[in-house]
Amino acid sequence: MDPIDMAVRVLSRDGLVVYPTETVYGLGADALSEDAVMRVYEAKNRPVGKPISIAVSDTEMLAAVAVVDDAARAFIERFLPGPVTVLLPAKSCLPAVLTGGTGLIGIRWPDHPVAIAIIARLDAPITSTSANMSDDIPPTRPDEVSVPHDYLVDGGELPGTPSTVVDLTVRRILRKGAKWEAVEAFLESLK
Repeated sequence: MDPIDMAVRVLSRDGLVVYPTETVYGLGADALSEDAVMRVYEAKNRPVGKPISIAVSDTEMLAAVAVVDDAARAFIERFLPGPVTVLLPAKSCLPAVLTGGTGLIGIRWPDHPVAIAIIARLDAPITSTSANMSDDIPPTRPDEVSVPHDYLVDGGELPGTPSTVVDLTVRRILRKGAKWEAVEAFLESLK
């Protein structure tokens, strides 16, 4: 069976899939299923209350799960798909646990054909958290994946630079990662 189809089959049954992105390996679960999301917290030994980002495959999916104003739309058009996580107000279709009580959801639109294909075929966002135990080093190779999972899509060795995290509600970088200088310059231009 095709690895993408297998990954989608696992995700559609609330399973956990390890998948490649343009940064590190991610741990994916159906982000619209609270049961699947809780499995991610358990697998990573991550405290509930610590938000988990999600990944989308296009602007329509992004707009379905988050509130996007004009400034956020301009930012998204400039930097996504790519190694940037944007924080936006979450819509009520998402399980509240993903936001960690903040009302904001971190969204990745990975610039990786395998990740996009999985999300697009599932036709729903998936969790976008690194496939490692909480506070461990994110994996760049399949043999470094330390979390329990149901299926792994091998994408070879990945670059390993984490995404830059940007809170678009206050237009501020929360974590400097890939392309942070360009992100900072763009945020300055919005002021």
